[in-house]
Amino acid sequence: MSELHKFLFDGLPVRGSIVRLTDGWTEILRRRASNSEHGGYPEPVRTMLGEMVTAGVLMQSNIKFDGALILQIMGDGPVKLAVVEVQSDFALRATASVMAPVPAHANLSQMVNVTNQGRCAITLDPKVKFPGQQPYQGVVPLFDDQGQPIARLSEVLEHYMLQSEQLDTTLVLAADANVAAGLLIQRLPLQGMGNLSGSMVSKGNEDEIGLNEHYNRIAILASSLKSEELLTLDVDTILRRLFWEEPLTRFEPLLGDAAPRFACSCSRERVARMIVGLGADEAQGILAERPDIEVACEFCGMQYRFDPIDAARLFVDPAQQLAPGTKPH
Repeated sequence: MSELHKFLFDGLPVRGSIVRLTDGWTEILRRRASNSEHGGYPEPVRTMLGEMVTAGVLMQSNIKFDGALILQIMGDGPVKLAVVEVQSDFALRATASVMAPVPAHANLSQMVNVTNQGRCAITLDPKVKFPGQQPYQGVVPLFDDQGQPIARLSEVLEHYMLQSEQLDTTLVLAADANVAAGLLIQRLPLQGMGNLSGSMVSKGNEDEIGLNEHYNRIAILASSLKSEELLTLDVDTILRRLFWEEPLTRFEPLLGDAAPRFACSCSRERVARMIVGLGADEAQGILAERPDIEVACEFCGMQYRFDPIDAARLFVDPAQQLAPGTKPH
């Protein structure tokens, strides 16, 4: 069962959260494996995507935002793009575009940052937008301040949080074929709750970077957590092993129907609008070469088919369409 736990260190400016994804994560992998065109993900891609999913959930859980958090990794390696979308209710979906063979033990750089041109983008897309409002997006390169490639996703996102919020952050991420899990430890902002768009960033937050001894102590403890432990141990055991000397306040966990879960927002209506956007000539051109227009959702694998009659109806004014079974006069 997937679960999300949040906690505070009593009397200290440090918060944390742990997520374990089981059914939602295996559903993403199952749908990909059932795709006859692409097949399952290579193991390094599976690990990267699982870490992205858990990181997306952890970041979404730290902000008060009604909308989607979209985490993207893009670059010039065999994996051109990996995308994770987490809604404010923790409905999530994920996909990756694998364009060439991936080495068996490839790291982040070898998959998406071969010539140091890779980027990580985080987008906050509000569910309800004001007139003219655009989603907020922040982008960081997949290399450090010295221009050296970063081999781990956790380090990329820690760097992002320093730039966007001026907050020290420690992430431990892991994924295999059954579980994707993550631990986040973060120094609390001096003012407000903070968010990924930087609206609560203050000079005081920036001045505190790397200097809070309580955060530094707890971050060292968190960093000692091994991937195998994160994937196999229950949350109570992890917290007890890492922070047995630290008094914690734990909040009600998200379990069951409230827990992070797989969901996709694709629909036949959205695909129909996409076909209309192509135009009637383009749609007819596709149908001249094949019996129907087939569109598969990259996130969930759902296939939508429009035969010539279906396609023709898309380009007819609804007021002029005949009801099924009705004969023209």
